[in-house]
Amino acid sequence: MGRSSSRSIVPRLRPPDPGQALANAWDKVAGNGVADLRRLPASVIHEAPQCTVLRYHWADWERLDEPAIFLVPPLAGSSRCYDLRRGHSLAEYLLRRRHPVYLLEYGSIGFADRALGLEHWVDAVLPAALQAVAADLGGEAPHVVSWSLGGILVLLATAAHPDMPLASVAAVASPFDASKLPLAVPVRTVGDITGVTAGIGWLNRAIGYVPDGVARRAFQLQAIDKQLTKPLTQLRHLDDRDYLASMEAVDRFISEIEGYPGRTVSQLIHLFFRRNHLAEGWMDLGGRRIELADVSVPVLAIAGDRDLLAPRRAVHHVGDLLTGAAHVRLVSAPGGHLGVLAGRRAPETTWAAIDAFVTMADRWA
Repeated sequence: MGRSSSRSIVPRLRPPDPGQALANAWDKVAGNGVADLRRLPASVIHEAPQCTVLRYHWADWERLDEPAIFLVPPLAGSSRCYDLRRGHSLAEYLLRRRHPVYLLEYGSIGFADRALGLEHWVDAVLPAALQAVAADLGGEAPHVVSWSLGGILVLLATAAHPDMPLASVAAVASPFDASKLPLAVPVRTVGDITGVTAGIGWLNRAIGYVPDGVARRAFQLQAIDKQLTKPLTQLRHLDDRDYLASMEAVDRFISEIEGYPGRTVSQLIHLFFRRNHLAEGWMDLGGRRIELADVSVPVLAIAGDRDLLAPRRAVHHVGDLLTGAAHVRLVSAPGGHLGVLAGRRAPETTWAAIDAFVTMADRWA
């Protein structure tokens, strides 16, 4: 059978450096933790409901002469995914690579937002946000980097609004075929039999939205093995300050996950999980049919080699759908759903691939 499953469940202990382990333990228990979780400084350049656009500060702004990049998070996912901690931040990495960097934030989602559907982000939020970034850049179209559902929304918006100021799209861990998602199979089965998908439909009708606490638990469940072995993992790495800082930053990210509007969740269940028309390259949204074949800008799709939420074959399926794109590049990188974007190996894999792609994208446009 090859590798034993016990190896991942009960990892082999190694003797830690006692002095460093003691210092780290003290900081975690009695101090402020081991990670520097301060967000990079940024200024708001545009503010509207569910659409706040920020520009990251940089001491030597005049040296930021590479193409500008706009970071778009998924719904519910905290924008901290792009800025986990000082010393390990995609935003900081791109700034050091001389890219002006912008960020989109949606803000908190509550009962008042229950009627917002996917078309709100596709037709209102993303076009307005990109216009704001382009205006701040003096008319230059930015390159978009997106993660998870964010990549799907960006490509739908790009297809629906070809006049948006957008130079290219990098979609990390964005699945385009629900039939290739192992965790979606029971959801679709229950939904087909009962008409209510795993209780979420009832929750939407009852309170109008999926609360942030439910969204956080759902994210944690996709990596339940890591949650169960977390205390032992911390013990194994008690003398590794960077490893502990990484875990601490992920915990903060999860604590900031927001809720979903009820209508958006219903659409995701019905249009993405059950109908799965996106796997055929289209989606009915806002009273019209959006075709991914209408995307003309260069696209990079990056899949995590251990991603249970968005396996490689579901992510790279988009390569068959973007028949009108100037260039499509499919890449695999180490990590799970968050790890492929922000894991410890991301700087030399995913981040480097994004930097190289953006640099080359103008030649393919």
